[in-house]
Amino acid sequence: MTFPPRSVIVLAGGISHERDVSLRSGRQVADRLQEHGLVVTLKDPDASLLAFLADTRPDVVWPALHGASGEDGALRGLLDLLRIPCVGSTSASARLAWDKPTAKVLVSRAGVHTPRSIALSRDAFRELGAASVLDSLSAGLPVPLVVKPAQGGSAQGVTLVDDRDDLPRAMVDAYTYCDVAIVEDRVAGTEIAISIIDTGDGPVALPAVEIQPLAGVYSFEARYNAGETRFYAPARLPDAVSEAAATAALTAHQCLGLRHISRIDLIVDAAGIPWFLEANVLPGLTETSLLPLALEAAGHDVGWVYSALAEAAIRDSQKVII
Repeated sequence: MTFPPRSVIVLAGGISHERDVSLRSGRQVADRLQEHGLVVTLKDPDASLLAFLADTRPDVVWPALHGASGEDGALRGLLDLLRIPCVGSTSASARLAWDKPTAKVLVSRAGVHTPRSIALSRDAFRELGAASVLDSLSAGLPVPLVVKPAQGGSAQGVTLVDDRDDLPRAMVDAYTYCDVAIVEDRVAGTEIAISIIDTGDGPVALPAVEIQPLAGVYSFEARYNAGETRFYAPARLPDAVSEAAATAALTAHQCLGLRHISRIDLIVDAAGIPWFLEANVLPGLTETSLLPLALEAAGHDVGWVYSALAEAAIRDSQKVII
Protein backbone atom coordinates (compact mmCIF):
# COMPACT_ATOMS: atom_id res chain seq x y z
CA MET A 1 0.00 0.00 0.00
CA THR A 2 1.23 3.50 -0.83
CA PHE A 3 0.18 6.72 0.85
CA PRO A 4 -0.52 10.16 -0.64
CA PRO A 5 2.21 12.76 -0.14
CA ARG A 6 1.79 14.40 3.24
CA SER A 7 3.45 17.31 4.99
CA VAL A 8 4.84 16.20 8.34
CA ILE A 9 6.44 18.27 11.08
CA VAL A 10 8.72 16.09 13.21
CA LEU A 11 9.40 17.76 16.55
CA ALA A 12 12.72 16.87 18.16
CA GLY A 13 15.03 18.35 20.75
CA GLY A 14 13.27 20.43 23.36
CA ILE A 15 14.62 21.31 26.78
CA SER A 16 14.22 18.08 28.73
CA HIS A 17 17.02 15.94 30.15
CA GLU A 18 16.51 13.69 27.13
CA ARG A 19 17.15 16.35 24.48
CA ASP A 20 20.01 14.51 22.77
CA VAL A 21 18.01 11.29 22.57
CA SER A 22 15.07 13.21 21.13
CA LEU A 23 17.23 14.72 18.39
CA ARG A 24 18.42 11.24 17.42
CA SER A 25 14.88 9.84 17.44
CA GLY A 26 13.59 12.75 15.37
CA ARG A 27 16.31 12.36 12.76
CA GLN A 28 15.53 8.66 12.38
CA VAL A 29 11.77 9.30 12.02
CA ALA A 30 12.34 12.10 9.50
CA ASP A 31 14.68 9.97 7.40
CA ARG A 32 12.31 6.99 7.31
CA LEU A 33 9.31 9.17 6.38
CA GLN A 34 11.23 10.95 3.64
CA GLU A 35 12.25 7.61 2.17
CA HIS A 36 8.53 6.90 1.73
CA GLY A 37 7.76 10.14 -0.05
CA LEU A 38 6.48 12.33 2.78
CA VAL A 39 7.48 15.99 2.89
CA VAL A 40 9.18 16.33 6.27
CA THR A 41 10.33 19.34 8.26
CA LEU A 42 12.40 18.62 11.35
CA LYS A 43 11.84 21.33 13.97
CA ASP A 44 13.28 21.99 17.40
CA PRO A 45 10.38 23.47 19.42
CA ASP A 46 10.69 26.95 20.90
CA ALA A 47 8.46 29.93 21.62
CA SER A 48 7.69 30.28 17.91
CA LEU A 49 6.38 26.73 17.49
CA LEU A 50 2.64 27.21 17.94
CA ALA A 51 2.52 30.22 15.63
CA PHE A 52 4.58 28.29 13.09
CA LEU A 53 2.18 25.35 13.18
CA ALA A 54 -0.87 27.62 12.95
CA ASP A 55 0.62 29.27 9.86
CA THR A 56 1.96 26.20 8.06
CA ARG A 57 -0.93 23.84 8.91
CA PRO A 58 0.95 20.56 8.34
CA ASP A 59 -1.06 17.43 7.59
CA VAL A 60 0.29 15.83 10.76
CA VAL A 61 2.79 16.42 13.58
CA TRP A 62 5.03 13.64 14.84
CA PRO A 63 6.36 14.56 18.30
CA ALA A 64 9.72 12.87 18.85
CA LEU A 65 10.11 14.83 22.06
CA HIS A 66 11.17 12.70 25.00
CA GLY A 67 10.56 13.91 28.53
CA ALA A 68 7.82 16.19 29.77
CA SER A 69 7.59 18.40 26.67
CA GLY A 70 6.51 15.49 24.50
CA GLU A 71 5.02 12.97 26.90
CA ASP A 72 3.05 14.74 29.64
CA GLY A 73 0.11 15.55 27.35
CA ALA A 74 0.43 19.34 27.29
CA LEU A 75 1.69 19.70 23.72
CA ARG A 76 -0.82 17.15 22.48
CA GLY A 77 -3.63 19.14 24.09
CA LEU A 78 -2.48 22.31 22.35
CA LEU A 79 -2.31 20.51 19.00
CA ASP A 80 -5.90 19.39 19.55
CA LEU A 81 -6.93 23.01 20.11
CA LEU A 82 -5.18 23.95 16.86
CA ARG A 83 -6.92 21.01 15.13
CA ILE A 84 -3.61 19.62 13.92
CA PRO A 85 -3.36 15.80 13.80
CA CYS A 86 -0.72 14.28 16.04
CA VAL A 87 0.86 10.83 16.00
CA GLY A 88 0.49 9.15 19.38
CA SER A 89 -1.81 9.13 22.36
CA THR A 90 -4.33 11.78 23.29
CA SER A 91 -3.46 14.39 25.87
CA ALA A 92 -5.51 12.65 28.58
CA SER A 93 -3.98 9.22 27.99
CA ALA A 94 -0.46 10.64 27.81
CA ARG A 95 -0.95 12.21 31.24
CA LEU A 96 -2.01 8.88 32.70
CA ALA A 97 1.00 7.02 31.34
CA TRP A 98 3.45 9.85 32.13
CA ASP A 99 2.68 9.59 35.84
CA LYS A 100 4.06 6.18 36.75
CA PRO A 101 2.17 5.72 40.07
CA THR A 102 -1.13 6.44 38.31
CA ALA A 103 -0.28 4.08 35.46
CA LYS A 104 0.67 1.32 37.90
CA VAL A 105 -2.67 1.59 39.71
CA LEU A 106 -4.72 1.49 36.50
CA VAL A 107 -2.78 -1.39 35.00
CA SER A 108 -2.94 -3.34 38.25
CA ARG A 109 -6.72 -2.88 38.39
CA ALA A 110 -6.87 -4.33 34.88
CA GLY A 111 -5.35 -7.55 36.23
CA VAL A 112 -1.68 -7.16 35.31
CA HIS A 113 0.96 -7.80 37.96
CA THR A 114 3.03 -4.78 38.98
CA PRO A 115 5.65 -4.61 41.75
CA ARG A 116 4.58 -3.42 45.19
CA SER A 117 5.58 0.21 45.58
CA ILE A 118 5.07 3.53 47.30
CA ALA A 119 5.21 7.03 45.83
CA LEU A 120 6.77 9.69 48.08
CA SER A 121 6.80 13.40 47.38
CA ARG A 122 9.86 15.44 48.25
CA ASP A 123 7.71 17.51 50.65
CA ALA A 124 6.47 14.42 52.50
CA PHE A 125 10.03 13.11 52.74
CA ARG A 126 11.10 16.36 54.40
CA GLU A 127 8.07 17.02 56.59
CA LEU A 128 7.87 13.50 58.02
CA GLY A 129 11.59 13.37 58.61
CA ALA A 130 14.01 11.61 56.29
CA ALA A 131 15.23 9.22 58.99
CA SER A 132 11.70 8.15 59.97
CA VAL A 133 10.63 7.71 56.34
CA LEU A 134 13.71 5.63 55.55
CA ASP A 135 13.12 3.43 58.62
CA SER A 136 9.52 2.84 57.54
CA LEU A 137 10.62 2.02 54.00
CA SER A 138 13.19 -0.46 55.24
CA ALA A 139 10.61 -2.17 57.45
CA GLY A 140 7.90 -2.41 54.80
CA LEU A 141 9.94 -2.71 51.61
CA PRO A 142 13.16 -4.57 52.28
CA VAL A 143 15.96 -4.56 49.72
CA PRO A 144 16.48 -5.25 46.86
CA LEU A 145 14.57 -2.22 45.63
CA VAL A 146 14.31 0.12 42.69
CA VAL A 147 14.07 3.86 43.29
CA LYS A 148 13.07 6.06 40.38
CA PRO A 149 11.40 9.36 39.52
CA ALA A 150 7.62 9.17 39.19
CA GLN A 151 7.93 10.87 35.82
CA GLY A 152 10.57 10.73 33.12
CA GLY A 153 12.38 8.12 31.10
CA SER A 154 15.64 6.73 29.76
CA ALA A 155 16.53 5.40 33.23
CA GLN A 156 17.54 8.86 34.40
CA GLY A 157 17.45 9.07 38.19
CA VAL A 158 16.92 5.30 38.54
CA THR A 159 18.91 3.42 41.20
CA LEU A 160 19.04 -0.27 42.03
CA VAL A 161 19.34 -0.51 45.81
CA ASP A 162 20.89 -3.65 47.29
CA ASP A 163 21.87 -2.16 50.65
CA ARG A 164 19.65 -0.10 52.93
CA ASP A 165 22.50 2.38 53.41
CA ASP A 166 22.28 3.27 49.73
CA LEU A 167 18.62 4.28 49.96
CA PRO A 168 19.18 7.95 50.99
CA ARG A 169 21.37 8.65 47.97
CA ALA A 170 18.90 6.87 45.70
CA MET A 171 16.10 9.15 46.95
CA VAL A 172 18.21 12.24 46.31
CA ASP A 173 19.01 11.04 42.79
CA ALA A 174 15.33 10.45 42.01
CA TYR A 175 14.33 13.86 43.40
CA THR A 176 16.84 15.46 41.06
CA TYR A 177 14.50 14.62 38.18
CA CYS A 178 11.05 14.79 39.78
CA ASP A 179 9.37 15.98 42.99
CA VAL A 180 7.91 12.49 43.50
CA ALA A 181 9.95 9.30 43.83
CA ILE A 182 8.78 5.70 43.54
CA VAL A 183 10.28 3.03 45.77
CA GLU A 184 9.32 -0.44 44.58
CA ASP A 185 10.18 -4.09 45.01
CA ARG A 186 12.79 -5.27 42.55
CA VAL A 187 11.51 -8.29 40.65
CA ALA A 188 14.28 -10.61 39.51
CA GLY A 189 13.93 -11.95 36.00
CA THR A 190 14.22 -11.21 32.31
CA GLU A 191 13.75 -7.60 31.30
CA ILE A 192 11.72 -7.19 28.12
CA ALA A 193 10.00 -4.44 26.18
CA ILE A 194 6.91 -4.99 24.07
CA SER A 195 6.04 -2.32 21.54
CA ILE A 196 2.47 -1.79 20.41
CA ILE A 197 1.46 -0.32 17.07
CA ASP A 198 -1.99 0.47 15.69
CA THR A 199 -2.18 1.60 12.10
CA GLY A 200 -5.95 1.42 12.03
CA ASP A 201 -6.95 -2.20 12.54
CA GLY A 202 -6.49 -2.30 16.31
CA PRO A 203 -3.42 -2.52 18.55
CA VAL A 204 -0.89 -5.25 17.76
CA ALA A 205 1.92 -6.41 20.04
CA LEU A 206 5.27 -6.69 18.27
CA PRO A 207 7.75 -9.40 19.27
CA ALA A 208 9.19 -8.87 22.74
CA VAL A 209 12.74 -7.55 22.83
CA GLU A 210 14.90 -9.02 25.57
CA ILE A 211 17.36 -6.63 27.19
CA GLN A 212 20.69 -7.85 28.56
CA PRO A 213 22.97 -4.98 29.64
CA LEU A 214 26.62 -6.09 29.66
CA ALA A 215 27.23 -4.12 32.87
CA GLY A 216 24.14 -5.63 34.50
CA VAL A 217 22.14 -2.38 34.60
CA TYR A 218 20.10 -0.94 31.73
CA SER A 219 21.31 2.59 32.38
CA PHE A 220 21.04 5.69 30.22
CA GLU A 221 24.44 4.89 28.70
CA ALA A 222 23.50 1.26 28.09
CA ARG A 223 20.37 2.38 26.24
CA TYR A 224 21.97 4.75 23.79
CA ASN A 225 25.58 3.67 23.33
CA ALA A 226 25.99 0.88 20.81
CA GLY A 227 27.66 -2.24 22.14
CA GLU A 228 26.77 -1.81 25.82
CA THR A 229 23.65 -3.99 25.72
CA ARG A 230 22.71 -7.24 24.00
CA PHE A 231 19.23 -7.32 22.55
CA TYR A 232 17.35 -10.45 21.54
CA ALA A 233 14.43 -9.95 19.20
CA PRO A 234 12.36 -11.94 19.67
CA ALA A 235 13.08 -12.51 23.36
CA ARG A 236 14.35 -15.93 24.42
CA LEU A 237 11.15 -16.93 26.19
CA PRO A 238 8.86 -19.97 25.90
CA ASP A 239 5.93 -19.38 23.57
CA ALA A 240 3.39 -19.44 26.40
CA VAL A 241 5.35 -16.85 28.37
CA SER A 242 5.74 -14.64 25.31
CA GLU A 243 1.98 -14.81 24.75
CA ALA A 244 1.28 -13.91 28.38
CA ALA A 245 3.65 -10.96 28.17
CA ALA A 246 2.04 -9.75 24.94
CA THR A 247 -1.40 -9.98 26.56
CA ALA A 248 -0.16 -7.99 29.57
CA ALA A 249 1.33 -5.32 27.29
CA LEU A 250 -1.86 -5.01 25.24
CA THR A 251 -3.92 -4.80 28.42
CA ALA A 252 -1.71 -1.97 29.71
CA HIS A 253 -1.88 -0.13 26.38
CA GLN A 254 -5.65 -0.38 26.22
CA CYS A 255 -6.51 0.33 29.86
CA LEU A 256 -4.43 3.53 29.70
CA GLY A 257 -6.20 4.49 26.48
CA LEU A 258 -2.98 4.72 24.48
CA ARG A 259 -3.04 5.21 20.73
CA HIS A 260 -0.97 4.52 17.60
CA ILE A 261 2.32 3.63 19.28
CA SER A 262 3.60 2.71 22.74
CA ARG A 263 6.20 0.60 24.47
CA ILE A 264 5.41 -1.40 27.59
CA ASP A 265 8.34 -2.35 29.83
CA LEU A 266 8.06 -5.57 31.82
CA ILE A 267 10.04 -8.06 33.89
CA VAL A 268 9.31 -11.77 33.47
CA ASP A 269 10.05 -13.63 36.70
CA ALA A 270 11.30 -17.20 37.15
CA ALA A 271 7.73 -18.51 37.16
CA GLY A 272 7.04 -16.93 33.78
CA ILE A 273 4.83 -14.14 35.18
CA PRO A 274 5.14 -10.76 33.42
CA TRP A 275 5.29 -7.73 35.74
CA PHE A 276 4.39 -4.28 34.43
CA LEU A 277 6.99 -1.58 35.08
CA GLU A 278 5.91 1.40 32.99
CA ALA A 279 4.32 2.53 29.75
CA ASN A 280 5.96 4.86 27.24
CA VAL A 281 3.75 6.95 24.95
CA LEU A 282 6.79 8.03 22.95
CA PRO A 283 9.24 5.12 22.72
CA GLY A 284 12.80 5.86 21.73
CA LEU A 285 13.26 5.65 17.96
CA THR A 286 17.02 5.98 17.74
CA GLU A 287 19.31 3.55 15.93
CA THR A 288 19.70 1.56 19.19
CA SER A 289 16.06 1.77 20.35
CA LEU A 290 13.76 -1.15 21.02
CA LEU A 291 10.73 -0.38 18.86
CA PRO A 292 12.67 -0.37 15.57
CA LEU A 293 14.28 -3.66 16.61
CA ALA A 294 10.83 -5.13 17.25
CA LEU A 295 9.55 -3.91 13.86
CA GLU A 296 12.46 -5.57 12.10
CA ALA A 297 11.93 -8.78 14.10
CA ALA A 298 8.31 -8.79 12.92
CA GLY A 299 9.42 -8.37 9.31
CA HIS A 300 7.98 -4.87 8.94
CA ASP A 301 9.47 -2.08 6.89
CA VAL A 302 10.11 0.63 9.49
CA GLY A 303 9.45 3.53 7.14
CA TRP A 304 6.17 2.01 5.93
CA VAL A 305 4.96 1.60 9.51
CA TYR A 306 5.88 5.19 10.38
CA SER A 307 4.00 6.39 7.29
CA ALA A 308 0.99 4.25 8.22
CA LEU A 309 1.00 5.72 11.73
CA ALA A 310 0.98 9.22 10.26
CA GLU A 311 -2.03 8.26 8.14
CA ALA A 312 -3.76 6.78 11.20
CA ALA A 313 -3.24 10.06 13.09
CA ILE A 314 -4.83 12.00 10.22
CA ARG A 315 -7.85 9.69 10.18
CA ASP A 316 -8.24 9.77 13.96
CA SER A 317 -8.16 13.58 13.99
CA GLN A 318 -11.59 13.52 12.37
CA LYS A 319 -13.01 11.73 15.43
CA VAL A 320 -14.17 13.40 18.62
CA ILE A 321 -11.49 13.18 21.31
CA ILE A 322 -12.66 13.25 24.93
